[in-house]
This record gives sequence, C-alpha cells and structure tokens, in this order.
Amino acid sequence: MMGGQGVGKGTFSRMLAQRHDFNHIEVGAILRTAPADSEIAKTISAGNLVPDDMMFDLMSEKMTPDRDIILDGFPRKLSQAKWLVENYADKFNIHVIYLNVPESILIERINKRIREGGGRADDADPAVIRNRLDNFRKITMPAIEWLRTVPNIKFSDINAHGPAAENFAEIVAALRP
Repeated sequence: MMGGQGVGKGTFSRMLAQRHDFNHIEVGAILRTAPADSEIAKTISAGNLVPDDMMFDLMSEKMTPDRDIILDGFPRKLSQAKWLVENYADKFNIHVIYLNVPESILIERINKRIREGGGRADDADPAVIRNRLDNFRKITMPAIEWLRTVPNIKFSDINAHGPAAENFAEIVAALRP
C-alpha cells in the first residue's frame, strides 16, 4: 500500500486485514514506538525517512512467508523498492496498490485527522507536514514510478479522491485475480 501522508494507507490496510487473513505490517506505527531519544524517533520527528539499513533489518524481521502481507508505509524510497523486489519477489506475489491523490487533498485529510483527534505528533507541525510531503514527492514517487514498470509484479493505480467506502471498493476490486 503506497501513497502520500494522509491518503488512508493505514485505514485501508486495516480494513483489508480485517477482511482477509493478511499479516498487516504498519511500518509507521512500529517506528513511532521507538524510544524518544533513539535515532529513529529523532529522524521521524524531523519529518525525515529512517535509513535503509534500519528499515531492511526491521522488514526482514517482520516479513515471514507463512501468510500474505500488507505493507503499510514501505517501501518509501527507490532503494527500498529495489530491495523488496530483489529479496521477496520470489517469495510473494507482489501487488503494489498506489493510492493516488493530489497534494491538496492530502493536506485536507491530515488537517481533518488533527481536527478529529486522530492526529499524530508528526501531524502537529506544519513545517514537518510540508517536509513529509516534499519527501514523498522527491523520494517516494521515484520508487512508485519504478515499481510501476517492474515485470512480474502487479501495480494498481487507485484514484483515491472519493469517499473511503468507494476507495476501498476500488482497492478490493484491484486485488481480485
């Protein structure tokens, strides 16, 4: 599950995990449990991405081939996308669900999350939000564009502008064989 901050990756991943027997790996939630004085916590609080070596170790621990997996928040970089394909394309049928939403809607959704009390610490600072969105455009979009072209994996570009129920129906339809 890929998309910008506030697009609904977590919401839709949880919905899918409830509907199917998926191992839901919510990378952001795992990273946010890091101690406040850790390198991971300091990196995240600045709106930056965790270094690849830390991410690869974390993902290697969490990804077991005993059941299908939903990756929520990984990969975030081209190097991580390549690592995922190189190390796991022979173990899983990789299907990228890209939740495609304009930045203006992402900002609206983050602000709504804050207003409704579901905001996270990294949602509170407009400068951090801006940095996260800039990182998405500069760092994550090249990974998405590369994954779109990789042979032997499936890529679904979901227009996730609408209401959650409609977006979820499109995701479910894309996952059908």
